[in-house]
Amino acid sequence: MRSRYLTACLLLLPACAAAQVPSKGPKEIASPLTDRFYVRGSYFSASVTTLARQDPTAIQLGTEVRGEEDLGLDDKIDHGRMELGFRFSENHRLRVDYFKLNRSGDSRLARQITFDNQTYNINDRVQSLADLRLLGFTYAWSFVHTERFEAGVGLGLHLVSAEGEGKVTARNIREEGSAGGALPTVALDGAWRISRRWAVTARAQLFSIKIDDAKGQFADYHFDVQYRWRPNVALGLGYSSISIDAESKDVNDPGLFKLETSGPEAFFRVSF
Repeated sequence: MRSRYLTACLLLLPACAAAQVPSKGPKEIASPLTDRFYVRGSYFSASVTTLARQDPTAIQLGTEVRGEEDLGLDDKIDHGRMELGFRFSENHRLRVDYFKLNRSGDSRLARQITFDNQTYNINDRVQSLADLRLLGFTYAWSFVHTERFEAGVGLGLHLVSAEGEGKVTARNIREEGSAGGALPTVALDGAWRISRRWAVTARAQLFSIKIDDAKGQFADYHFDVQYRWRPNVALGLGYSSISIDAESKDVNDPGLFKLETSGPEAFFRVSF
């Protein structure tokens, strides 16, 4: 009897031990839907178009200057971008991104241009500089969050700094200007984990305002496909577009400014 009892206890011992150890459940799959922090470095190859006009008066219009054609500014850019992301809880996130666009031009004018109160003649050699910087902070709340899909809405704030300069050394003419401000945006974003290694993300941020004789719009769009090479490392290809459109009919500062840059990008993403 003792031998049979001891044998039964030995046979039941593994089952009892297994019952004492809680199961861990399925392991969380690393993806944009689960990352708590990430840093992304991108190589951005984009086309740029710029249009500016500074009117002598609110009634007398100046010349619409095409930055790339008239001033010789680069119409293609190849440079890096940086982005950080923080997930505070399952449905609350913060994204920080930085964009910088510095260009210079050296060209002889093919037509006469009136800018502000100054007239530039045909064959004037104009040397120009254009500098734009954007620093964005975006909070997003996910109203849908499953194992494979996430969609959110939020609010953003973009700090904008722009500087420009044009000069004709031979005639001792120089024009320069700068502007800065904060643009609040409405944000939409989403992510879809297609499989264990593949995912798609997209976002849009928009701002539009009209006050008295001034109006402006800002838009930032992004879409990418990424491959999770390692649990903490992803590689991807995407497409981004940024546009700024501002116009003023104010008697003290009439004019307009338009800039659009868009193109493909390749990126390296590290997450935890």
